[in-house]
Amino acid sequence: VLRKYHWGLIGLALLTVTAPVYAHTTLPAYLELNELAPGTFSVIWRVPAVEGPPPAISPVLPTHCVVPNDPSAEQILGSVVTSGIVACGERGLVGQTIEIDGLRVTIMDTVVRITFADGTSISQVLRPQSPAFVVRGNSTTGVDGWGYFRLGVDHILSGIDHLLFVFGLLLLVVGFRPLLKAVTAFTAAHSITLGLATLGLVQMPQAPIEALVALSIVFLAAELAQPHAGTGSLTFRKPWIMAFAFGLLHGFGFAGALSEIGIPSSDIPVALLSFNGGVEAGQVAFILVTLSLFYLLRLLGLHVKPWMRPIPAYTIGSFASLWFLQRCVLIFG
Repeated sequence: VLRKYHWGLIGLALLTVTAPVYAHTTLPAYLELNELAPGTFSVIWRVPAVEGPPPAISPVLPTHCVVPNDPSAEQILGSVVTSGIVACGERGLVGQTIEIDGLRVTIMDTVVRITFADGTSISQVLRPQSPAFVVRGNSTTGVDGWGYFRLGVDHILSGIDHLLFVFGLLLLVVGFRPLLKAVTAFTAAHSITLGLATLGLVQMPQAPIEALVALSIVFLAAELAQPHAGTGSLTFRKPWIMAFAFGLLHGFGFAGALSEIGIPSSDIPVALLSFNGGVEAGQVAFILVTLSLFYLLRLLGLHVKPWMRPIPAYTIGSFASLWFLQRCVLIFG
């Protein structure tokens, strides 16, 4: 384990040098348009509420669409929700372009869903690289599975807290088979709670879950800092048990990205499978890159002084402790 600490120093530096202080997971914005009558749509625009200035993004509809009344805005479950009515007349939305202004200068995605009066619907995930799309027609149905897959990849790779937990797990576990068991247990656990929460079978308040996710990283860092690394506690003897238990918490955290969107029930199966697949793909990519870095540093024969060995544990623990305190402030005000 101590040698792993040597290999992990550079990886930890690369991981934390760009770590945001608040470790926000990048939740998507959501635009929903429901056709009430030919050419007339109700509009719901949901943007995640974050500390600091709100994201400067807004939907841009075709120029012939008019808003007869001022839209209303309110904060609901951690999001700023604006709703209203838009009249697009006989030209409607088919063949027209919808754009999210300001999306190019963010790291957010936006899920767009249009439901027409005949019951058909279109779903599209807009990204900073492609902030606009043309509405192809109400003959298209279903959900953008590939878009939700990429949303899952973005969510795990932008979630520095989740990545630090996985990184700590890689430092903690000795041997390929125990590592495979631990990663599999973590993956299975967060897939279970992600599914249960998204399907509405289990409901957990998001703010306490995010605080507990940070606390799980504090616990892992404390275990890494123990001088008896590799022996003693259940965490070292059966790391897969710890990984499974905390994986349940992290799954509820992942579910926050989908619950913030408010996915219609008809889209949930495809969206859930695609999003979870993206999360797993991003996690596997991170693990492979990290293990490759460990192997490269081992081949180079790099060594650090003994006093530097606890640095990964203390760095991970410091970030996680800060996040835990910040998230407790959000809970208790």
